Amino acid sequence: MFIHTETYGSGEPLLLIHGWAMHTGIWRVFAKQLAHYYQVICVDLPGHGHSEKIPSFTLENISLHLEKVLPAASACTLVGWSLGGVVALDLANRFPERVKSLVMIGSNPCFVKTPTWSGIKQPVLDKFATDLTADCRGTLLRFLSLQVNGLQDYKIVFKELKEALHACEVPETDVLQGGLAILEQQDLRPQLARVACPVQAILGGYDTLVPVAVAEQLLDLKPNLNLNVIEKAAHVPFLSHPELLISLLRDFLETSDGV
Repeated sequence: MFIHTETYGSGEPLLLIHGWAMHTGIWRVFAKQLAHYYQVICVDLPGHGHSEKIPSFTLENISLHLEKVLPAASACTLVGWSLGGVVALDLANRFPERVKSLVMIGSNPCFVKTPTWSGIKQPVLDKFATDLTADCRGTLLRFLSLQVNGLQDYKIVFKELKEALHACEVPETDVLQGGLAILEQQDLRPQLARVACPVQAILGGYDTLVPVAVAEQLLDLKPNLNLNVIEKAAHVPFLSHPELLISLLRDFLETSDGV
């Protein structure tokens, strides 16, 4: 089946994996900036953007298909945002020989809040799943609004998100529901604790989907984690703080020999 990718620049490869309901277009401006330093490959998840749909949108099936677009010549760095961070973590565990380092942006190995873990309250995700059937586009716009909460220039960033969302056909409802199911049901904390490659986590101080309170819990889980908090960012730092994000990525990759 066809998995769509867009490649910019040259050098050591970075594979960028987008979040729920989005596509490669959300990365495009940021990817071209990052491509001054690396070869940047953006991939559409199955059933998103220009990639073909798979029969069952499960984490295992997604990873098995994305493995086919990982660079063949050398191990690469995976950069996953939100749901894409979960996919990237799963890929790094399933195919450790193909992954040199892992970066999780606005992501969480366990998205649902528990008594001992910071995340999204279960009823919030449940409501998104219910509302998708009644008003898919309206539900997606409400989800986008959560991603810019607290930003000083939230109107500008929200406009960029909406334009990216409308640049491609919205994924079919069963694909969107499958993505929400991954966020609701997958607990990859054990996988994060044991993943062999260097790992960086970048959080936004205003993020309401991945609360910054998870930072200490991530370090308890993986003490050698390279953890960074962009205090004035929300869920989309590659749109609101691209220069700072690139600086953090480069520092991590150069000091950890991730690239």
